[in-house]
Amino acid sequence: MSYDLSQLGWDETFASAYRPFDRTDAVPGRVLRADRGISTVLTADGVTRASLGGCVLIDAARDPAGLPCAGDWVVLRRWPDRRTTCEMVLPRRTVLIRRTADKDASGQVLAANMDTVAVVEPIHPEPDEARIERLLALAFESGAEPVLVLTKSDTSRDPDAVARQLAGIAPGVPVLPVSVQRGIGVDQLRRYVAPGRTCALLGRSGAGKSTLANALAGATVMPVQAIRDVDGKGRHTTAYRNLVMLPGGGAVLDTPGIRGVGLLDTGSGLERAFADLTELAARCRFDDCGHEAEPGCAVQAALADGTLTPRRLASWRKLRREIEVESGRRSERLAKARRGR
Repeated sequence: MSYDLSQLGWDETFASAYRPFDRTDAVPGRVLRADRGISTVLTADGVTRASLGGCVLIDAARDPAGLPCAGDWVVLRRWPDRRTTCEMVLPRRTVLIRRTADKDASGQVLAANMDTVAVVEPIHPEPDEARIERLLALAFESGAEPVLVLTKSDTSRDPDAVARQLAGIAPGVPVLPVSVQRGIGVDQLRRYVAPGRTCALLGRSGAGKSTLANALAGATVMPVQAIRDVDGKGRHTTAYRNLVMLPGGGAVLDTPGIRGVGLLDTGSGLERAFADLTELAARCRFDDCGHEAEPGCAVQAALADGTLTPRRLASWRKLRREIEVESGRRSERLAKARRGR
């Protein structure tokens, strides 16, 4: 059985990056899943499993983030003894990466080459605004288009009102109330996984990511586990990153349920997630305004007239401090590496 890779996003940009490695024993493919050095890869000829080799091993020794991940386009080499190795990860167009708990880690890649990142948050028992803001910052930082998906909308009397409320903390981001049980909002989400496009699902365990993947695929492609009615929390059903091909083209990247997300030391994603605060800060009288009691502070003025809530300001400050700390750690890591060399 042959596959049209263009239905999964293979285009001239990736083809151009692949050409220097094109040879009779090499083929391009997209990683469906990566497990402990073994990648499950879809090529034009079908699905195959490949071990690590070539430049991948060299790059991974310098930075583990260079290891193949679900969504990556890679160069495979087929050997005379019927082995298949993953020789190269082609440059990523977008990448969803979080900081790990290890202070010395540069980050953990959750997904690659997605066009959209769907931040999945359940309406029941109550959406966590701080978590949404953090995940949106991560989604913006990836380079993909974010969308906020509110699952279990059938548990709310007025899901549209909840969506309008949350739109205030997601400037410029589409907010979609979705109920798989009632088939509400699924068709709206489908446009983000049209042929050639990939949508990554990002959210906590029990948010409904696997249920969404199954609904979009029209079949059970990911395991689903019931959640507790009391607090709406569930166990981790997806323990790995998995690319699911959809009938007619397009793909969904289901990521593991995450309890916490650390941001890396770049703030562009944070600026876009908090576009309202970024705009306010730019209107302050002083460039180095601390937004406390300085005269001409636009942030404090917005607090006073109610257009900015204390909770959102506190969330912005917390994430900014986190990024500043990580920036310091990164500088220390680089200095240590230079001393070592």
